[in-house]
Amino acid sequence: MKKRSLMCLILALSLLVCACAAPVEEGEERDSNYLYVYNYGTYIDPDVIDMFEEETGLTVVYDVFDTNEEMYPVISSGSVKYDVVCASEYTVEKLWKNGYLSEINLDNVPNFKYVNDICRQFAEQFDPGNKYSVPYNWGTVGILYNSRMIEEGEITKWSDLWKEEYFDEIMMMDSLRDIYVAPLCMLGYSINTTSEAEMREATDLLIKQKELVYSYKTDAIRDFLLNESAAIGQIYSGEALYCQEDDEDMVYVVPEEGSNIWFDCWVIPKNAQSQKNAELWIDFMLRPEIGFMTYEYVGYSTPNSATEEMIKEEYPEEIDNQALFPDQELVDNCEIFHFLGADVDRMYNNFWKELKAY
Repeated sequence: MKKRSLMCLILALSLLVCACAAPVEEGEERDSNYLYVYNYGTYIDPDVIDMFEEETGLTVVYDVFDTNEEMYPVISSGSVKYDVVCASEYTVEKLWKNGYLSEINLDNVPNFKYVNDICRQFAEQFDPGNKYSVPYNWGTVGILYNSRMIEEGEITKWSDLWKEEYFDEIMMMDSLRDIYVAPLCMLGYSINTTSEAEMREATDLLIKQKELVYSYKTDAIRDFLLNESAAIGQIYSGEALYCQEDDEDMVYVVPEEGSNIWFDCWVIPKNAQSQKNAELWIDFMLRPEIGFMTYEYVGYSTPNSATEEMIKEEYPEEIDNQALFPDQELVDNCEIFHFLGADVDRMYNNFWKELKAY
């Protein structure tokens, strides 16, 4: 089968994490034969880790987190040392601007040559010169709906998620930056706004929408849509693809008002014990065949041009899927998230707390 089940992945990762050594805390010495990796949960094929260990002789200690906001204080405090971390674009920007990352020596990452033009172009916006990060996966934020429950073609805009006819059928992301994509784009504002007045308007829209929303989740949105607990939801493109493979009546759209295009990247913390081992990992992950394994297991768009050709050859029916291969017009209508500074972060968090408490 093209994708393994989520439960198999969770089980495999659970066994993997349990089998590994505990992360090393500040002041402790570590064995140079270990590589300490910090990544999102359910975001790698365990076979890839096995292959890396067999080839390099290193033992991978693999820990997981749920959100960038959970990961950032762990890295910034230096309380636990990791050699390589997966971070989204705005957190990459925040980490390097605050001095928590080491520059990556691309001479030790020759497979960087496979990173495609779209990823290089957008990476310049959050990591000028590609000094601190190397792309791992990327995608968009959009809307997924069940065409058995909502007529195909009816959903084209973020504003459709505010229609009263979809009362108790709507899922929204339980994630600060992601959920604000919808109202900010509806209002014609940047998803990186620093305006308190604009955030006030966006928050008021989300509060107004609350009575229509069935539930707020993030990755679990796909499960609610697949079991028809809800008909429509805000979702990441990779989660949408997962749903489409299980149910051909699922339709994914990137709304006309625009959206977020996101990039998850490998970075090396300043306090990493072995930059050499970290760069070995990053280069390994950029191999076309490893990229293909990652695509088959995780389901997000690849930054690897050679892997993309492999996908087109193996799965030609997916070439026209905008969740995987968005065209230039769609990409040009999207923004990446930026780190907006501590004061703006506090402002966003205050509005988020208000929304959650309402």
